[in-house]
Amino acid sequence: MQIWVDADACPNAIKDILFRAAERARIPVTLVANRWLRTPPSRHIRAVQVPAGLDVADNEIVKCAAPGDLVVTADIPLAAAVIDKGALALNPRGELYTRDSIAQRLSMRNFMDELRGAGIDTGGPAALHPRDRQAFANALDRWLAQRPRG
Repeated sequence: MQIWVDADACPNAIKDILFRAAERARIPVTLVANRWLRTPPSRHIRAVQVPAGLDVADNEIVKCAAPGDLVVTADIPLAAAVIDKGALALNPRGELYTRDSIAQRLSMRNFMDELRGAGIDTGGPAALHPRDRQAFANALDRWLAQRPRG
């Protein structure tokens, strides 16, 4: 089991939480991005740089994620794809995507895309708040506590 991070859009505060968890729990954390990423020196943390392009990082994560892995992403289609492979998906605000919730999230995402395509300003996501970081850390701790040992 390991943690995969859709790192192009992952907030630094969330990466810091993941880096600390990797050391504490001795679990592999792999950041995937289409640019070079600085990571702390650790045998548990690595970064993979993929070529630039639409969904290249997402496709790499889907290819590599295995059942039981955790994928950190705010990308709804990526979350749906890894859930289909048996992995879990957690967004940086601490929301765990499930088979039950992902269809609704995909529908809402598609609806918002249609509104934007029609020229309607739908706004963007709110800034990451300290309570979001805490919710993420709590969800990550729950996942770490539930994973099999050994």
